[in-house]
Amino acid sequence: MIKEVLNQAKAAMEKSAEALSNELGSIRTGRASASLVEKLRVDYYGTPTPLQQLALISVPEAQLITIRPFDPGAMKDIERAIMQSDLGITPNNDGKLIRLQIPPLTEERRKELAKQVHARVEDARVAIRNHRRDALEDLRELEKEKMISEDEFYNAKEDLQKLTDEYVKKVGEIGQAKENEIMSI
Repeated sequence: MIKEVLNQAKAAMEKSAEALSNELGSIRTGRASASLVEKLRVDYYGTPTPLQQLALISVPEAQLITIRPFDPGAMKDIERAIMQSDLGITPNNDGKLIRLQIPPLTEERRKELAKQVHARVEDARVAIRNHRRDALEDLRELEKEKMISEDEFYNAKEDLQKLTDEYVKKVGEIGQAKENEIMSI
């Protein structure tokens, strides 16, 4: 039973770390990356659809993303979605291909993005601590119902804390890597 609670907590913490990693992938770093636009929602025939399902996204150069829609009729919808996003990039459309030129980041913008990374990392840490709290409540419930002894409860509590520390550290490392990527020129 204790293993079950710890495994559930570990799975939840892993999901929080993965979510952070995916979220940070969408932050612009001055280098072109398909992950900047893959998840962008395009209103395609009235249905919000991820861009990666509507077009071929490639990165031919370090500062350029090209988007080739499968359906040429979706070109205007894709362009509109890019303009409305918070990317701050104006698309160039030649009728068959949309080009996104990634401008280099200013020092001020880099610092702003680093603050966003910090905020998202802190949110992930809070989520991990919430998972710890939930697992701790489950363990207390097991102890109250006399399904585990007091010693088992305290040992499980220590294991849970080690698990929490491990994932808080992992999330911090993910954030630090993204921050280094943003701050490098």
